[in-house]
Amino acid sequence: MAADPGASSTDTRIPVEVRDAFARLTSGSVPRADAAATLAAIAHRATNDLHRVARAEAGARRDLPEWGAWAALANAARDAVLKMAAIRRTANEATGGATAPADGDT
Repeated sequence: MAADPGASSTDTRIPVEVRDAFARLTSGSVPRADAAATLAAIAHRATNDLHRVARAEAGARRDLPEWGAWAALANAARDAVLKMAAIRRTANEATGGATAPADGDT
């Protein structure tokens, strides 16, 4: 996959196979309804997992100097979880439930 000139340096943390899968979903080779439902489901799952990790780290670092940053990340991720649940639900409604069924964690 060619480098995206607008990509940030943190994109190197995303495995090549994941970037390739995203490129395939957005290249037009997958129907847009399927791509939208799949991307919404992936983003929802990612925000759920980020919230779990950040909350666990904040709990483990209580009374340490870095606790505040982890707590802030957990709070921001929780907000993102709620927004992504709405996005996934709306994507599924817009696409007629295309290919991304609910995974049970909202």
